[in-house]
Amino acid sequence: MEQKEKMNLVDYTDIYGKICEQTDLISAELFDEFGVKRGLRDKNGNGVLSGLTHISKIQAFKEVNGEKIPCDGKLWYRGYSIIDLVKGFHGERFGYEEVTYLLLFGRLPNMAELEEFKRVLNASRTLPTNFTRDVIMKAPSKDIMNSITKSVLTLASYDDNMADPSISNVLRQCLQLIAILPMLSVYGYHAYNHYECGDSFYIHRPDENLSTAENILLMLRPDKVYTELEAKVLDIALVLHMEHGGGNNSTFTTRVVSSAGSDTYSVVAAALSSLKGPKHGGANIKVVEMMRDLRENVSDLHDEEAIKEYLGKLLDKQAFDKKGLIYGMGHAVYSLSDPRARIFKSFVERLAKAKGRDEEFGIYSAVERLAPEVIAEKRKIYKGVSANVDFYSGFVYNMLDIPLELYTPIFAMARIVGWSAHRIEELVNVDKIIRPAYLSIMEEKDYKPLEDRE
Repeated sequence: MEQKEKMNLVDYTDIYGKICEQTDLISAELFDEFGVKRGLRDKNGNGVLSGLTHISKIQAFKEVNGEKIPCDGKLWYRGYSIIDLVKGFHGERFGYEEVTYLLLFGRLPNMAELEEFKRVLNASRTLPTNFTRDVIMKAPSKDIMNSITKSVLTLASYDDNMADPSISNVLRQCLQLIAILPMLSVYGYHAYNHYECGDSFYIHRPDENLSTAENILLMLRPDKVYTELEAKVLDIALVLHMEHGGGNNSTFTTRVVSSAGSDTYSVVAAALSSLKGPKHGGANIKVVEMMRDLRENVSDLHDEEAIKEYLGKLLDKQAFDKKGLIYGMGHAVYSLSDPRARIFKSFVERLAKAKGRDEEFGIYSAVERLAPEVIAEKRKIYKGVSANVDFYSGFVYNMLDIPLELYTPIFAMARIVGWSAHRIEELVNVDKIIRPAYLSIMEEKDYKPLEDRE
């Protein structure tokens, strides 16, 4: 008898992957029939209420005579308007450390408290002996988010109180991770850039006299040189990305894993894994790639009709990645405007002028203005569409010579502050493990012995 050739894993999964697709497919009609709120959102895009928080608030609608009316977006951190916070520190000092204090402790620090907090953060910017060599430099990856996650989980091995859920211990762990995440990110990139891309390898230690934003640029650049404007714009980007309500995917992940009683390192690793998705923290990369494709396919970038035609092709799945999306436009919550994007735009414009990239900024501005018109023409929308903060953040990182691989990690360096605040709030108020329900539509079957199966 002729022996059958053994099937390898790739061939096997190719065949059985199709079986999985057929077996697990559930018709859209059934979701509607049983009232399932897919994505934990209703048909109007409103999130299912699953908790309460003191940490931040988002407003995208106003109630007028019992009817929800779209309005310009607003965002508050611990009761303070994000607009007022940025106005308060911009031009005077860097804001990352001050707003971190606010989100963690619920109030703005006075001068002495802020200086002490900065000293604590700077003193925490250290890694265990040989950690860079033994963990970060081993098995470098182009996916820096995976590299960071590996490093965070490994750090648990160096913590004798890793599993202690007391608030003081969790706060210690959060502050240490907030302080060193820029190091894990930048060092992870340098390891990849050296071992995988063949470039020079260098490790710059952070300077305890500098802000978080300044240290990121210092550690990243070979010559450690940056301008004050560059550091200030990066600082603004970090503040605007720090926190965004409890319902975003990575923050909800933080809450879910915290409710299970897991340790801080595992919680942050889970949040990092959530953030790296292109539908969440990876969106700014898609904006940069989309804009590059636009410049390659629109011959006259001053011709707004040509730009509108390209945007129409995006929606019709005829251009770029053919996903039918204009990246950076629209938001799950905001309708008429994203306050973070409105704040950020003026700083982006200043940086573009300083970098001699006014014309490119003009293209972004044109797309921001034209895209809502094109979307309104081609799509049935229940609320307004506007640029979100990711529309401009990728352009900023590009002007700061930050490599594409670090775009999402920079988001993580900011958002870990919000994750930490939500983890602590969840632990303080913990009652039950978060466990949503799934309705089974499985068909019951009669068991057949192996020899009787076809």
